[in-house]
Amino acid sequence: MKHNKLVSALITSGVISLSLGGMAIAAPCRANPCAPRSARMNHCAAKNPCAAKNPCAAKMNPCGANPCAAAMVKMNMTGVMRPKNYKPYRGNNAELVRYGKKLFSDTRLSSNGMSCQTCHADNGAFQATFEQPYPHYVAMTDDRAGVKAVHLDEMVQFCMVVPMASKTLPWQSKKLAALTAYSASLQKGFKAGNPCAAANPCAAKNPCGARMNPCATKNPCGAKNPCAAKH
Repeated sequence: MKHNKLVSALITSGVISLSLGGMAIAAPCRANPCAPRSARMNHCAAKNPCAAKNPCAAKMNPCGANPCAAAMVKMNMTGVMRPKNYKPYRGNNAELVRYGKKLFSDTRLSSNGMSCQTCHADNGAFQATFEQPYPHYVAMTDDRAGVKAVHLDEMVQFCMVVPMASKTLPWQSKKLAALTAYSASLQKGFKAGNPCAAANPCAAKNPCGARMNPCATKNPCGAKNPCAAKH
């Protein structure tokens, strides 16, 4: 009886409510939409957007599907390498470059909201080898598939499959020719003076990775993640 009276008195005086309020203030991280919560408190608890295996993560934030933020997985290069008797689309080069520039920032080419521009804005994430004539060595294709040297159009196809999580473009298509032509135009003006350019942005030990790709090392649900605010 005494215990019940004491509890009633505490409730009446507001001590318990103040105590609970103090707990919430002391744990501001509980307001984090990604923090584990009970289903009663957070209807998203069962589908935490920060969970690595959550299939919704990529849809909520394109950085969730960023290959630079995940473990490097070996891939099959079938369809990425030039086919036999390959004859690329032929057209006016200036027109192809203009069209390729538009495609370079077109997120509709991917399945995860990324575009070529996502990684390569202002020549970002290009390695020092990019200024060398193609075919040449590319660390990313070597790391992911053991392919030591690629042509520029093969590199475009590789990027379609890996960072952009899409399908390769038809080999005789104008889109592939345009992206290749525009990439070649970027190559002409590229200089490897940037210390981050020589390092693979997807390499775990690359000190420039986080700078070149702000989503690579940050929690995609973090408030300060520049990509989080857009989604």
